[in-house]
Amino acid sequence: MATFYATGKRKAAIAKVWLTPGNGEMIINGKSLDQWLGGHEALKMKVRLPLELTKQLDSINVKATTLGGGYSAQADALKHGITKALVQYEESFRAILKPEGLLTRDSRVVERKKPGKKKARRSPQFSKR
Repeated sequence: MATFYATGKRKAAIAKVWLTPGNGEMIINGKSLDQWLGGHEALKMKVRLPLELTKQLDSINVKATTLGGGYSAQADALKHGITKALVQYEESFRAILKPEGLLTRDSRVVERKKPGKKKARRSPQFSKR
């Protein structure tokens, strides 16, 4: 029984993902997907997307740990990690996942604050007098 590992990232969030052949069980941070994301159906769909596209939803178990960032960024990092692990599991899945843009790491991160500015680009309020 082989295990496939991949790391997914988004903003400050990191997801470590292990895939094993099984019955479609998803455990994230020791909780099921429904417990972990609660009522956020859109995020649950986003996490399941790579498995649905490759028709592996009921044949692969996912065990993952996420850290950093918020729950939305963690969900995106988890999606990226699952995608990378699926390509390791079966190289032919690459042709399905790449056109959907799932293999690309979303590199947008928070811009740093500059000196003399209130935020990254916001200037202090100007006063004429």
